[in-house]
Amino acid sequence: MKIDRIETFLAHVGRRNLCFVKVSTDEGLHGIGEAYSVGPDLATVAAIDDFASWLVGQDPMRIEHLWALMYNGTRFPPGPTILSALSGIEHALWDIKGKALGVPVWQLLGGAVRDRIRVYQNPGGGSPEETAERALALIARYGYTALKIGPHPAGSDHMPWPAVVRGAAARMKALRDAVGDDIEIGLDPHAKIWEPVRALQMAHAVAEYNPYFFEEPIRPENIDAMASFKRQCPIPVATGECLYTKFEFRELLAREAADIIQPDVCLMGGLLEMKKIAAMAEAHYVMVAPHNPMGPVATAVNVHFCVSTPNVAVLEYTPDDEGPRRDIVKEPMRVKEGYIELPTAPGLGIEIDEAACQRYPYKPWRRTNAVRPDGSIGFN
Repeated sequence: MKIDRIETFLAHVGRRNLCFVKVSTDEGLHGIGEAYSVGPDLATVAAIDDFASWLVGQDPMRIEHLWALMYNGTRFPPGPTILSALSGIEHALWDIKGKALGVPVWQLLGGAVRDRIRVYQNPGGGSPEETAERALALIARYGYTALKIGPHPAGSDHMPWPAVVRGAAARMKALRDAVGDDIEIGLDPHAKIWEPVRALQMAHAVAEYNPYFFEEPIRPENIDAMASFKRQCPIPVATGECLYTKFEFRELLAREAADIIQPDVCLMGGLLEMKKIAAMAEAHYVMVAPHNPMGPVATAVNVHFCVSTPNVAVLEYTPDDEGPRRDIVKEPMRVKEGYIELPTAPGLGIEIDEAACQRYPYKPWRRTNAVRPDGSIGFN
C-alpha cells in the first residue's frame, strides 16, 4: 500500500478556519486528520501540499519513519505552521493504519485504560450572572462535571488592574455559588497577564473558590518564570498549548513548571508525539489535559489519545452535535453524562463531509488588538 494523494479541506466555522487533511492510498483506503488553525491558514495548506511531494509513493503504515522524514527534513526546527501541517498528516496516517488492521486507533496505542473520557466546556457569558446561568444550562444538557471560564471581566482591557482582579473573583464566586462545590472549574486568562506578580494577585483573589487549574496565567515563552510562578501559586498551574514536540515539553517538565500540561495534538507534532510527551509527564507526576479548541476530527483524535493514556485528567470540548460543526462531519462523537464513550469503529471513527466543507469557505483570520489604560497592548 502506498500514499497516492494528500488533500486539504478548509471550513470557516465560528471564529476560525478548520483545516482537514485527507491522505489517500492506491488500495482505496484513506485517512482523515486535522491541522491547527495558526492564523496564516493558507500557509498551512501550502506546507501540507509541499509535504505531499515528499510522501506520495511512501508506505503509510510507517508512521514513525514518515514523521521523522517531515520533521528532520525541514531545514530548521519547525514552528507552528509546519508542525500543524505535519500533525494533520500524521493523524490521517493513524486513521489509515487502524482501518487497514480493522481496529480503532486506541488499540494501536496500547489499548484502553478507561472506557470513556471526561470532557469540559467553557460556558462563556459576559457578566458573572450570565456565566452562571449558561453553565447550569450546559450541565443540565450534557452532564458536565467540569467547566472552564476566562476570569477577566468584560471590558477588562480598558479597566484598572484592581478592578480586573475584583471582577475575576466575582465571576468565580457567581459560578461556584451556582454549580456547587463538586463541579471543577478551570480558569484560562489566555496569557493576557504579562507580569507574574499580577497573575499571583488574581490567583490569590480566586483561590477561595477552589479552581481546578490556572491555565497560562502568564505567557509561556519563559519557562523559568513559569516555574517560579508555579512555586508561589495557590492554584494548580496548567500550560502547554503553545509548546511544540517532546523537546520543548522536556524543558517544561524538567524545571517543574506545571502541574498539568495541555499539549495540542493538532499543533505539537501529532498523536504519537503526544503519547511520548504524556509518558514524560507521567514520569514527572504531571497530568495531561489536552488543549482542544479545534474541530470534530481533532476531538476524535484526542479521544483515542485520552482513552489509551493513563495520566489524562480531562479533555477540552466544543459541542460537535449542532450548527456547522455538525454539518462538516458525517457522525460526530457525542457527550453523554459529561463523558465521550470509547470509540469502536476502525481507525479514528470519523469522516468529514467534503461537500459540506465547501458551504463554509475560507476567511482570513486576525487577532484583534486592544490598548489598555497604561498604553500596553492586550490580545483578545
